[in-house]
Amino acid sequence: MPHMLILGMGYTASRLAARLRQAGWEVAGVRRAADPQSIAFDDESAVHAAIARATHILSSVPPEGEFDPVLTRYGAAIAAAPALWTGYLSSTGVYGDASGAWVDEGSPTGSGRRGARVRADADWGALRPDMRRFRLPGIYGPGRSALDRVREGRAHRIDLPDQVFSRAHVDDIGEGIVASFDGPPGIYNLSDDLPCAQNRLIEAACAMLGRPAPPLLTLEQAALSPMARSFYAENRRVANGRAKRLLGWSPRYPTYREGLAACLAEAG
Repeated sequence: MPHMLILGMGYTASRLAARLRQAGWEVAGVRRAADPQSIAFDDESAVHAAIARATHILSSVPPEGEFDPVLTRYGAAIAAAPALWTGYLSSTGVYGDASGAWVDEGSPTGSGRRGARVRADADWGALRPDMRRFRLPGIYGPGRSALDRVREGRAHRIDLPDQVFSRAHVDDIGEGIVASFDGPPGIYNLSDDLPCAQNRLIEAACAMLGRPAPPLLTLEQAALSPMARSFYAENRRVANGRAKRLLGWSPRYPTYREGLAACLAEAG
């Protein structure tokens, strides 16, 4: 039986774990605190045993400060593990600002605001020859989409018509990871087919829920948190052709329209 070890059980990883378990996989997770299906990150003996046993190893843990905690504590063990497949969930933020132009896996990295993420991406790529690095854009899905922001009164429309974001439905990311089990190692952008302004998602979500769109605000008027505001410092379109060509993957939700409709249907 294939055995997946996932370090970091966040939104995307948890959704992937459920998918694999339904398909008959054994899945072990590692998180800060142990639970019935997960090992505590600090339980080194248990984590080392899980690394040695796994056929597939995936890290979804982002850097903390200047360091990647998984590489710092378990990188040597993962490098020497007998696993058949290894993967790392990175970010398209490594490409930095492209002034709205397209970026692909061959585009330069290191120009963005996430220096630690850029270093972690490179370090994971150098760890093993079988490494798959998945560079992910904005992730949305059930319970975490423009629909939820509209329902909760947290939606904004920012008057930046030339600002473009790429995104991916969480299940399309999971399908891309699964497709890579039989594909070659390397870097893969897992994004949908329609980079666009965030306002279009908010307007579509409002229409689906029968609610008026929030007013159009300047970035200053929106009074966003520093974290939220920082996303508007970069502007790029993420190309997904490599994953399509080499993995035979294609997003089930090629645009936000299909993705939001699926989120609405799942919410009932």
